[in-house]
Amino acid sequence: MHNEKTMQTIEAEWHSHLPKIETATFGMGCFWGTDARFGQLPGIIRTRVGFAGGATENPTYRGMGDHTETIEMDFNPEILSFEEILHIFWNNHTSTNRVNYKERQYMSILFYHDEQQKQSILNVKKELEDDRNETIETEVVPYSGFTLAEEHHQKYYLKRFSIAVDLLNTHYPSMDAFTHSTLTARLNGFVREFGTLNDIKNEVSDWDIGEDSRQIVLDILKRIRW
Repeated sequence: MHNEKTMQTIEAEWHSHLPKIETATFGMGCFWGTDARFGQLPGIIRTRVGFAGGATENPTYRGMGDHTETIEMDFNPEILSFEEILHIFWNNHTSTNRVNYKERQYMSILFYHDEQQKQSILNVKKELEDDRNETIETEVVPYSGFTLAEEHHQKYYLKRFSIAVDLLNTHYPSMDAFTHSTLTARLNGFVREFGTLNDIKNEVSDWDIGEDSRQIVLDILKRIRW
């Protein structure tokens, strides 16, 4: 094992061939489920959950103050566009912001990183409002920072499978690498019944990496026990 490439090295090899990587940040309720739903999608490069949108300093899960549970993800817009992400976002949660419900913890909120994202949000929002004949109450605000949540919240559903995680951990140099891995994002979605192992294997087969790297990843998937 110690002579093999780490998953961090293999994924960096793949990412180096991607023409462009963009970032999306939003809240749509509990961030555990959001992480699983989006993490399994081809085009999503990495995910992490945390807190954003408030002024409280150093937010934590037990003390997030006026922040919202948020997911931040990097994605390849040539495979999954920001507009497609927005449709998945609005089609998979109730966009009515309930006053005084857990304060701002489970707010429907979109943080735009630039003017292009802002315009895309407004365009898709209007399109859906016209289609549904209803008002979408999602808060739309400029991105102003993101605080990573505690380690046990990252890839929350995957970490329920300790045997699988023990094997995976031998292929990552740190928990930060585990958190920001494409493979763990896919597996976190899989254990929540978003996608299949065959979907993941087929995707890995298309990664622009060397054959030795590909075989390492496929062997990991073959050896995992749930």
